[in-house]
Amino acid sequence: MTTITPYLTVHDAHAAIDFYAAAFGAVEVGERYEEEGRVGFAALSIDGAPLFLSDEAHEYGAWAPATLGHATGAVALTVGDVDAAYARAVDAGATVDREPSDQGDERRGWLVDPFGHRWVISTPIGATQP
Repeated sequence: MTTITPYLTVHDAHAAIDFYAAAFGAVEVGERYEEEGRVGFAALSIDGAPLFLSDEAHEYGAWAPATLGHATGAVALTVGDVDAAYARAVDAGATVDREPSDQGDERRGWLVDPFGHRWVISTPIGATQP
């Protein structure tokens, strides 16, 4: 079985963990690795989907979007109700990029989290949960 897990570098991992919990319902799983006040590794789960993150560590080539001045990619998250998830993320501090709209067979919206990472949140049309 092949899996792929986003491993995000952020400027403040402690705040990012709190944001992802508030915005996307993330829970921390496993042990967090910290050294010298920096998070070297934290594993989160968003409805069973893994997300890893760490603080910047320039000596290991780990740079956050806040330092670079831009994101280098995006994280795609499929949820049961894109409108509710999008609103929750914005309420938690994300910046609106593109409001949710019907696009092909999905309802999709784009936002930027407080740490500079872009997210595309979507729900297959007809699959929205009440």
